[in-house]
Amino acid sequence: MSPVAEGSTARSSETLPAATDGRSTRWDDHRAARRVELVHAARRAVHKVGPEISMDEIAARAKTSKSIVYRYFVDKPGLQLAVGEAVVAQMRDALREAARTATTPREALRSMVSVYLEMIEHSPNVYYFVTRTAPGLPFLDSMTEIVSVPFAQEMQADATDAAAWGSGAVGFVRGSGEWWLEHRDTPGAPSREELTDRVTAWLWGGPVGVLAKDRPSP
Repeated sequence: MSPVAEGSTARSSETLPAATDGRSTRWDDHRAARRVELVHAARRAVHKVGPEISMDEIAARAKTSKSIVYRYFVDKPGLQLAVGEAVVAQMRDALREAARTATTPREALRSMVSVYLEMIEHSPNVYYFVTRTAPGLPFLDSMTEIVSVPFAQEMQADATDAAAWGSGAVGFVRGSGEWWLEHRDTPGAPSREELTDRVTAWLWGGPVGVLAKDRPSP
């Protein structure tokens, strides 16, 4: 269907009152499905073009008009938020599965660090699109909740300490991962697997303590 035809259909459907609850439900289902399609299309477009992609480019790659995109997301931050929510949902499932299948809390932590780094390596453009410019995205909050679990299990920490540690851990992983994205092609930069092992060790043992063990005593 052409962009013009799609726009005409959407306008006529939105201006007609629902005659029955069944018709209203079908229209709501249609809008929800169309919204998901546009989120997927936007995510693919960002992956190909970059985090600074314009709404015109997103609409063109979604084979629709910019007015249709705005009808579903109001503005670019709204679209960024929707894409971010989709990324968070996917990562939440992957992180929970990593924690569930691990045999030890430390292994669970390593698996979750690995999932995070795999995601940002797979599509840095999407990662930056949803973390740098989308206000209100519960990205770190979702990660914090999951990462704090192995710490609480191993250390028998209370919920407050686990949440505080989890928040710090997520910030540490994020900072390390973004540094790595910028430097991974420079000589001497660690591979993703090497960084995963190092970040896990630093988080589990404490970065200061672990690094100090590798240095000679004064």
